[in-house]
This record gives sequence, C-alpha cells and structure tokens, in this order.
Amino acid sequence: MKKMAILLVIIVALLVLMGVLTTMKKEEKSKENPYGKDKLDPATVNQLDDPNYQNLILPQELEQDLKDNKDLTVYYYSPKNAYSEKTTPVVAPLAEKLGIDLVQYNLLEFEQGWSDYGIKDTPTIVHYKNGKEQERIVGLKEEETFKKWFEDNDIN
Repeated sequence: MKKMAILLVIIVALLVLMGVLTTMKKEEKSKENPYGKDKLDPATVNQLDDPNYQNLILPQELEQDLKDNKDLTVYYYSPKNAYSEKTTPVVAPLAEKLGIDLVQYNLLEFEQGWSDYGIKDTPTIVHYKNGKEQERIVGLKEEETFKKWFEDNDIN
C-alpha cells in the first residue's frame, strides 16, 4: 500500500512538473515575439515558427499604410478558426508563388480588427487600392478560386 502511494505521488509530481515546464516553454517562446505583446494566446504561440505565418502586419502599420493610401492585400485570420487553419497553407504559398505581398493580420491577438475593417468571418482577404477597399473574398475556398480572385483583381 505504501509503495502504491509513493508511486502515485511520483506520478502526480511528474505531471505537475511537465505542466510547469510546458508553460515556461510557451512563455519563453512568446517573449520578443513579432506581435510586440507581453502575452500571446497559445494558438498564436504555436504558429510563431510556422513558415506560413511570417508576413505579419500589426494594427498600427496597417492603419498607417491605409492612411498613406498604399495598395496592399491583407489576410485576416484567427489561429483558432478551423477554416483559417485550412486556408493559410493554401494562400500563403500561392501568394508567394504569384509574387503577391499578402500581409497577415491576426484577429485573435488584435480583436479591434473585426470592427475596424468590417470583418465578419475568417478567413477574409481584402485588397486595398490607394488605401481604400476594392475587393474581398471570404471563407474557405479551393486554391484555384483564390488564384482566380488574385488574377481577376490584378493583385501583384
């Protein structure tokens, strides 16, 4: 009986230790992150090293680019949205292949983007010309649909 209690205490201690180490690892990974925030949602932390999520734009940058009447194409997504998770591995490489600078706006970390840019669902891609919205495409689509949308809207 004593051996069983000791074994149980050891197992619980190992589980607690694993939990603490996992939390510390995520906190360490989120320090000095490209979002400029002290604390990130774990779903965002999981994407920090993913090559499909490296062309980020911060709210201040996007706001300034639009005020400066720039042309840009913004991919609004949420790391916790299943459709975004399926769309990003399609559109990020496609945009790169087509020579499109598709900047990524994380709505989980910067929730003001929902109202600031009229985003109702994720994923949403919006093309701005001279700082004004021209076109948008919403939801999970086939690669060919995104390719046609980029080409039809002369995005490059």
